Amino acid sequence: MLSSIGESPLYRIANPRSIAFFGASNNISSMGTNLLMSVRSMGFEGTVYPVHPKEKQVQGLKAYRSVRDLADVPDLAVVVLPAPIVNRTLEECGQKGIKHAIVVSGGFKEVGGDGVDLENELVEIARRYGIRVLGPNGLGVANPHQKLNTTFIPHEGPAGFIGLASQSGSFITQMFNYLSGFGLGFSTAFSVGNEADIDLVDCMEYLGVCPHTKVIALYIEGIKRGKEFVKTAKSITPQRPIVALYVGGSETGKRAGFSHTGALAGPDELYNGVFRQAGIIRALSITELFDYCWALGSLPRPKGRRVVIQTHSGGPGAAAADSCGRAGLELPSLSEETVEKLAPFVPHTGSVNNPVDLTFSKHPDDFFFNIPKLLIDEKNADMLLIYFLSAWQVIKRGLEQMGLSEEEVINQYANLIDSQCESIVRLAKKTAKPCVGYTFGSLDDPAIRGLLERGVLVFPGAERAARALGALVRYTTLREKWKEVEV
Repeated sequence: MLSSIGESPLYRIANPRSIAFFGASNNISSMGTNLLMSVRSMGFEGTVYPVHPKEKQVQGLKAYRSVRDLADVPDLAVVVLPAPIVNRTLEECGQKGIKHAIVVSGGFKEVGGDGVDLENELVEIARRYGIRVLGPNGLGVANPHQKLNTTFIPHEGPAGFIGLASQSGSFITQMFNYLSGFGLGFSTAFSVGNEADIDLVDCMEYLGVCPHTKVIALYIEGIKRGKEFVKTAKSITPQRPIVALYVGGSETGKRAGFSHTGALAGPDELYNGVFRQAGIIRALSITELFDYCWALGSLPRPKGRRVVIQTHSGGPGAAAADSCGRAGLELPSLSEETVEKLAPFVPHTGSVNNPVDLTFSKHPDDFFFNIPKLLIDEKNADMLLIYFLSAWQVIKRGLEQMGLSEEEVINQYANLIDSQCESIVRLAKKTAKPCVGYTFGSLDDPAIRGLLERGVLVFPGAERAARALGALVRYTTLREKWKEVEV
């Protein structure tokens, strides 16, 4: 385990002050050009030196014919060149004194044949000059906190708390839009490619001490250094959750991973054992990977697995109850004290069993604060799960019937949303218990969007919410076991 982030070989790769960029030009169709455009559009505040044998300017920046012509020694080289000239370029970087490089270029171990020899030569050059290399055959790094993005797609959304190490190059760049839809973002995301030098273990070590990272996500096609992987993960997971998606367990996944990065996969049973030993929570899909990270990085640790569900519709409540059971969670009965306190709020058509089904509420404050406050304070409950149904069309119809103009309707609804969302946020901040929501509506609905933007977790569907809470319980249970061992 690193004692400080500056000790990591990835520190200057993720936090460079200057970059020598090879392979970018004024041709907007080239990969290198697009990667440099991503760096610049992110607002990178360091110095960029495009190196090009012919162009005097690249994207408005002064270009240099050779890395030898640079007055300074850059912290980082980004190489997006044809495979046959990558090694010669890396050697020139070494002669210049550059100690860190991202090699985006493909055509190495993953293609077999001469590509294997090229990668071996790349490693030999890197070791000769003391260069630490991320790649080849990967897109590098996205560090939104430092306004750095060397990947293909422009970054969008906020800087976040999810640290990612991925053996798929384009995976990290394709997740920008997806995560931003939930108000999430990466702390730092690494695309390790073929792992010729820097690998998943190095990335875990960096993310394990990164001050912006609350939870680590791993996209794995195969693990190279098994013992070091387990040892490093075990040193991190007592303080910081790690969630892994392993895609090499099936024969089809194994073949795809090998052709992709040359990764050597193993059977699911082996990786299940590795993850258990290391204290890693396994996800079974990309959706689960980030659902689990969202919950583990945002919510307080529950004291148990007991969930109380609040709904105003029987079907969604039953679906949530079933999903909770399948996720290993429990639905306790409410105490007599809570049932008595709920009586004034629940109509005769409702139910004070668990799920608590309100069916209908005339007063929004009841649904968004008074009732959930009683449920979150329930002594038999460790977590609260709320079904959110936006009734925009119904409210709009009612306001129109009152004779309000379209502008007044919109303003009234906006004020109502703000009030309801703030009530939920106020409740979540006052309790030490996890409080999450689920919906079957659109996440772009103004009411749901208002909750997401305020940091309230609202999952698309009951199953995803329940499984995320299940992951939260599993990690909390692991932490308690580690504490017992330490004692």
